[in-house]
Amino acid sequence: MEKIEITPENAGSRLDIFLTEREPSLSRSGIKNLITKGLVLVGNEPKKAGYSLKTGDIVTYSIPKPVAYNVAPQCIPLDIVYTDSDLAVINKPQGLAVHPSAGHPDHTLVNALLYHFHDLSGINGELRPGIVHRLDKDTSGLMLVAKNDFAHRSLAEQIATKTCIRRYLALVQGVIKVGGHIETHIARDTHDRKKMAVSNNPDDRIAITDYTVVKNYKNYTLMQFQLKTGRTHQIRVHSLYLGHPIVGDSVYGYKKQDFKLNGQLLHSAYIEFTHPRTNERLNFSAPVPPYFQHVLDILDAKEQ
Repeated sequence: MEKIEITPENAGSRLDIFLTEREPSLSRSGIKNLITKGLVLVGNEPKKAGYSLKTGDIVTYSIPKPVAYNVAPQCIPLDIVYTDSDLAVINKPQGLAVHPSAGHPDHTLVNALLYHFHDLSGINGELRPGIVHRLDKDTSGLMLVAKNDFAHRSLAEQIATKTCIRRYLALVQGVIKVGGHIETHIARDTHDRKKMAVSNNPDDRIAITDYTVVKNYKNYTLMQFQLKTGRTHQIRVHSLYLGHPIVGDSVYGYKKQDFKLNGQLLHSAYIEFTHPRTNERLNFSAPVPPYFQHVLDILDAKEQ
């Protein structure tokens, strides 16, 4: 338990920014998570992340100890699209969580990577070796994996500067006639902390998505989304924001579904980046998985 008295130099600072500067091991979103969980008090009361600190305020907080997971190699089949000494491109199946968490302590992509590859980058810590970016558990498709820290830094920088191109295919509810550009702020849903939502707070993280129409059906649209940023659940949240949630999405979509699916029809179909060592521009594509194609085949048959 940490206890700090606010001095005049820190008066006026936002609570979350003050704690982020004091605890550099935690991200600002991590600090906000502590605040939301009631692990940060000002006086004896919880405050919002944007609370303006005053001289004499007593800030008390505690950082929970990290949960220990058995991150061991596990013989899980992987569709390895490309591999060399610096990186790999994986076609992740739907239903496979990327890294261990409270709900998925093992049988994750990380466990599979540790089995298939001897060397993985360590920048993201022992729970996320090699993981440069992530896909939701029920989102399929292409992911980059770094085998050393040199490659990891380069690939992460390309994602941050938007020189790594990532395109997704999704089937959404309803008919969208033309493509467009979405730029919003995204934050945790104030009513459900497991969900994300579009936010009107300019201090929340910006999320940018471009989208184009691939094909219209009677009640659905096959879309291509291109990420300009990589926020949690970004495409799923932006699809809902458009009023056209992704088919099969039990969190952001309609409760009643026309198809028997185990998750959203969202697939990371294309990735393009510069190889960290050779500077060669590489690109990879992956077709939608069979369950996704099956739904498209049904819709195509109805169009005939």
